[in-house]
Amino acid sequence: MEQDKNVESHWASTRSLMFVMLFLWFVFGFAIHYFVNDLNQIQFLGFPLGFYMAAQGSLIAFVVILVLFAKLQDGIDERHGMSED
Repeated sequence: MEQDKNVESHWASTRSLMFVMLFLWFVFGFAIHYFVNDLNQIQFLGFPLGFYMAAQGSLIAFVVILVLFAKLQDGIDERHGMSED
């Protein structure tokens, strides 16, 4: 019975993390590019922000999201006794 609660809690934490990461992916993959003309009014490192986000910013954000997801998921796994070590 306690094992079932642990598995359920692990899945709830994993699911919550997944939805947060999918939301961030949506923001950097679609929402920022949708507002690219408005973002071009802002300068970042000498470039229009919309151009920068399309050329490099979104790719950097995706890598950060992947690394953050892996670290947070490892923490969830360890907390629930399901780590691979």
